[in-house]
Amino acid sequence: MSSSPKPVKKVPIHLQSAQNRVYIKNGEIVNHDKNFKADVYIEDGTIKFVGAASDITVPGGVRVIDATGRMILPGGIDPHTRLQSPFGDTISTDDFYSGTKAAVAGGTTMIIDCVLPKKHESMIEAYDKWRSWADPKVCCDYALHVGVTWWSKSVSEEIGILSRELGVNSFKMYMAYKGLYMLNDPELLDVFERIRSLNCVAMVHAENGDVIDKNVKSLLAEGVSGPEGHELSRQEEVEAEAVNRACMLAHQMKTPLYVTGVTSKSSAELVGRARRSGYCVFGETLASSIGRSMSNVHKSELIYYITSPPIRMSAETPRQLMKSLAYDDLQVTGSDNCTFKKQQKEVGLNNFSKIPNGVNGVEDRMSLVWEKGVHQGLLDPCRFVAVTSTNAAKIFNIYPQKGRIAVGSDADLVIWNPHATRTISKTTDHHASDFNIFEGMSVHGVPEYVLVRGRICVDNGTLRVAEGFGRFIPMLVRPPFVYDIIDGKVKSHEVSSEHHEEHVNGNLAKKYGELGIIIPPQEPIHELLAAGGGGGSNCSSPSLKGAVEGRRDMQESSFSISEELDTSSVRPSIKVRNPPGGKSSGFW
Repeated sequence: MSSSPKPVKKVPIHLQSAQNRVYIKNGEIVNHDKNFKADVYIEDGTIKFVGAASDITVPGGVRVIDATGRMILPGGIDPHTRLQSPFGDTISTDDFYSGTKAAVAGGTTMIIDCVLPKKHESMIEAYDKWRSWADPKVCCDYALHVGVTWWSKSVSEEIGILSRELGVNSFKMYMAYKGLYMLNDPELLDVFERIRSLNCVAMVHAENGDVIDKNVKSLLAEGVSGPEGHELSRQEEVEAEAVNRACMLAHQMKTPLYVTGVTSKSSAELVGRARRSGYCVFGETLASSIGRSMSNVHKSELIYYITSPPIRMSAETPRQLMKSLAYDDLQVTGSDNCTFKKQQKEVGLNNFSKIPNGVNGVEDRMSLVWEKGVHQGLLDPCRFVAVTSTNAAKIFNIYPQKGRIAVGSDADLVIWNPHATRTISKTTDHHASDFNIFEGMSVHGVPEYVLVRGRICVDNGTLRVAEGFGRFIPMLVRPPFVYDIIDGKVKSHEVSSEHHEEHVNGNLAKKYGELGIIIPPQEPIHELLAAGGGGGSNCSSPSLKGAVEGRRDMQESSFSISEELDTSSVRPSIKVRNPPGGKSSGFW
């Protein structure tokens, strides 16, 4: 993408008419549930018309964009960023200007950041501080989660004020960072109970903080002080145990749970198994974990890739996580964008526990999901829209204002070239950091035009954002997508009965028709850990290996527990209506 001009502080009056009236013709609209040919007319930041060209008379003075051969997608929603975020004695380099500028460049038109109060700090004062940082700088719309970093009667009261009066419906707890942000199990139960009483959504960073604390001390005592100690202190089973425990605790309190930043296969499987057991839980994975592994990172570079939970070592993990998105064990992709310069990272060169945690991802998330998911045959375009935009909008109750191309929705959309490629590089990205963890990767899927509330911010590849143009979006309590599960109206793993034409899948239909799928026997999710699920699970992702030649009836599809075709015995299974990724609407 070409370098961007200097930002415009405010939209000039003489540009407002052209910016506010846009007509997009000849494109293919892709929503989470269907795709279709249609034109789109936008005025005053809102979609006013979606339909055939013969059904609209376009007024004069309108900017017309020809989207022939392109897809028109809802703008991406990144539900997990940490912009301008304090970490010890330093602050992440992407502030709310550079971070949202990078987001828009990559096709993301809304972010949800997280307020992180210090222990004993007022949550409302912290919220006000984040708003004062963000409001003058954001280039796209944004919302806020708020972290619960300690527990008291005053915290409980402030959660109520935030949810009723200040547009916050999601609260994040940390099961790690002992002595700093970590809550113990009794505190988690109390917070979950309070969140449920307010019809909000509980979020967790799931790692076992006690185990990590013990491991860090042991490793440092043994002389393991370099960056390699970070992953050794918090291996997959440390994440998986916390995911399992969080699911159980939230279920006991009848509280909807959103597990942030799932980075391992075993943890993704636990989320999926919990959902199939009837738990109201949603799982998010990250651009960093689906975009790369640590298998080919030189030891001298490890320090720049440190984040928590860690990017995993296995080269198979990114594909396994993408499969989990495909068959709905996971529902959302975020970035956890929290960038630092190399010098900031190197503070922890001789003590891995001091390394600032965080990497980039908000700009490259959309292209990475397209490359690793759609281009490699694991997702169809509708499922891509679901996991990059619509599901987040539904979970956090901003749908259909966001996450859908429909009359009345905000005109946040992307004209996407699915065939174009670009090479990711620090020399062309828009982050404030001095390295990019995806350096040199070639990806398919390029946002040629990006509209933020009708304003063209990427114009045929040229980025031009307006600092302060974004606005705060309140997230109201009791999202129907979530609380319909709590109320028993739908099941968390239920597949929607929406009709999904086979042409939506395009060439993927044949591939999925040949893909075998078995739903594993339903066991309590704690048995997965007991069976060794922490380090590698009994439940595996679908694979193209072992597929028979020719077209198979998808009603008879099944996937094997192993990557190879298993002929050792007949396994109990259930019929499924759609292959992974082939039913874009998932359970919603």
